[in-house]
Amino acid sequence: MAALHGHGFAVTVLLVVLLVQCDAVEATTCAGAVPSRPRPETVSIAEFGGVGDGRTVNTWAFHKAVYRIQHQRRRGGTTLLVPAGTWLTGSFNLTSHMTLFLARGAVLKATQVSLSPRHRHGHVFLFFLVETRSWPLAEPLPSYGRGRELPGARYTSFIHGDGLRDVVITGDKGIIDGQGDVWWNMWRQRTLQHTRPNLLEFMHSSGIHISNIVLKNSPFWNIHPVYCDNVVITNMMIIAPHDSPNTDGVDPDSSTNVCIEDSYISTGDDLVAIKSGWDEYGIAYGRPSSGITIRRVRGSSPFSGIAIGSEASGGVSNVLVEDCSIFNSGYGIHIKTNIGRGGFIRNITVDNVRMNSVRNGLRIAGDVGDHPDEHFSQLALPTVDAVSIKNVWGVNVQQPGSIEGIRNSPFTRICLANVKLFGWRNNAAWKCRDVHGAALGVQPGPCAELTTSLSSGFCSY
Repeated sequence: MAALHGHGFAVTVLLVVLLVQCDAVEATTCAGAVPSRPRPETVSIAEFGGVGDGRTVNTWAFHKAVYRIQHQRRRGGTTLLVPAGTWLTGSFNLTSHMTLFLARGAVLKATQVSLSPRHRHGHVFLFFLVETRSWPLAEPLPSYGRGRELPGARYTSFIHGDGLRDVVITGDKGIIDGQGDVWWNMWRQRTLQHTRPNLLEFMHSSGIHISNIVLKNSPFWNIHPVYCDNVVITNMMIIAPHDSPNTDGVDPDSSTNVCIEDSYISTGDDLVAIKSGWDEYGIAYGRPSSGITIRRVRGSSPFSGIAIGSEASGGVSNVLVEDCSIFNSGYGIHIKTNIGRGGFIRNITVDNVRMNSVRNGLRIAGDVGDHPDEHFSQLALPTVDAVSIKNVWGVNVQQPGSIEGIRNSPFTRICLANVKLFGWRNNAAWKCRDVHGAALGVQPGPCAELTTSLSSGFCSY
């Protein structure tokens, strides 16, 4: 009897193991698109004079470590280990074929700008000063023509890379802290001299893998891959206060084959925002964002959960958003463009998204966003085509949504299928204009513009 019981237990365990394996096989992921291979060599930042006491500035130690990795060119690359401790540092660059690994208990903390008292008319004012050795300036992105916030140069991101291959930022729940509150105050007080720095930015790079760390309190956007290819961002926590300005979570920009999955994001702006340049500069640069996957992302924002645009002048196509959860947010799904943007937004699929306590479930708008200067063309009309929103469920949704196109460039092939947004006010209804499409199983009932093309065949569950 004991033998039979033991045999039954073994069979049960085997069945559980097989079920877990089957679930693992069935779980869709792109984490393997950029292999996080072990490096043959590991060096510690402490070997380069780094001190993790929270007071010592380690900028020079990080520069020396990266210089050594870059010039030694160890076959297979090198891991730079940041041990437990608080490591204060200014901005620094990474190099190809390296892994930045933050151990459990490690906090990589950005140096803050400094306060300087100034006297004026008998009163003392505090002015924020940016230490340029810690925060050097960079040229504006060519697809933007200027800094995103102010004309001219922009502050270099906290961790930066340009023209790199095979770079991994990972760890055991280590933290990168941008200490952004002073930057946010400069923005509020309008004392910024240049556009604020991102927390992580890669340019003209490929094979980028960011995982298993916490990003907090970024001065500006958190993760910004621009002109990049083959980027995986997975198992991340990205957090900032809801009143922190422009602290977007992840902004793929003029980039291809980007996967963002299995992450929690709660910031002061869009959780994920896909971009591709700004007005005439983005049109001239002409590099679209495509092949973007956003999967199993959850979080909250006073603005948008998942956004496309508004800076999308190079075009955005082939985007898949699935199995996401958005709560306590302004907009659930927000596709936004404007006259003067040019470009295209097409082949967008949103499937299985859950919303709770959002102000506006879905918005597709042609009148959103400002312009870099007065040189944009009123004739540069964007096109929005083939957008499929299906299997969306929302509760405590104040307004179901709006789809408002551009008179001389109406949005086409917009499909809403099995979209049910509950909790709206008695007079809440969809708002539509300059749009062609279809709707199946939509509550509250869709606007007339989306009920006239049901036989077109492009819209289905």
